[in-house]
Amino acid sequence: MQDHEVKPVLSIKGLNVSFGRNPIPAVSDVSFDIGRERVGIVGESGSGKSTTGRAIMRLLPPSATVTAQRLDLDGQPLLSRSERQMGKLRGKDIALIMQDPRYSLNPVLTVGKQIAEAARLHLGLRGGEAFAAARTMLERVRINDPERVMSLYPHQISGGMGQRVMIAMMLLAKPKLVIADEPTSALDVSVRKDVLTLLDELVRENNSGLLLISHDIRMVAAFCERIIVMYSGRVVETLTRLEDARHPYTRGLMAALPDPKHPVRRLAVLDRSKLDTEKA
Repeated sequence: MQDHEVKPVLSIKGLNVSFGRNPIPAVSDVSFDIGRERVGIVGESGSGKSTTGRAIMRLLPPSATVTAQRLDLDGQPLLSRSERQMGKLRGKDIALIMQDPRYSLNPVLTVGKQIAEAARLHLGLRGGEAFAAARTMLERVRINDPERVMSLYPHQISGGMGQRVMIAMMLLAKPKLVIADEPTSALDVSVRKDVLTLLDELVRENNSGLLLISHDIRMVAAFCERIIVMYSGRVVETLTRLEDARHPYTRGLMAALPDPKHPVRRLAVLDRSKLDTEKA
């Protein structure tokens, strides 16, 4: 029996998210568990996938109302925790990797100082030990000449290197759960696979759970063990193989992707009139 079948790292039941006075929820009745495995959430923009990820991290704005029958990390409820308690969890037990490192890294601090600060906060290291841990993590994410890179500012490194730095920083404390929100969408195609492979290696090495959020259903299918498909704020289907897809939205996503082996003059378009009447 797999670990996620025994005790999930993350357990969600009946998650709902709404903003302001809008009666239409952005996320509605979402439920799933994640163990020490790789799980992907896919859907188009506005489907609720990123909102779900931020609800788990408790990083939604004050205008958001979040309710759930259960939202537990390693058996401990997240919704009842104070912001101070969540601050201690973020980065240590649960980490978030954003899609563009340029907006995630502090522009006025060097790479080395930022990773060393994570080592100080989450591992209790000081001074030279914190910088040594930062250097080791940069080596782990296959950055050549880590000493030089540690002295650089975020604007002096490439997007691919910036994402490696973010992975190094977020996985330094070996979190129980890693949420990666479109971690390769801002990168060149040539480096996307390398970054995903690196993330996979470190997640496996740390025995962490991974929630990969993406609009690219084929990439998620190739990378994850399970695929959660969201449409209009709801989970409409959960798969282990794309070939088993039955919901028209999942099939529509697949049909809308270009296939180099079978090029067509015009890609298929989702028929939303059918989707709105289809029950999840």
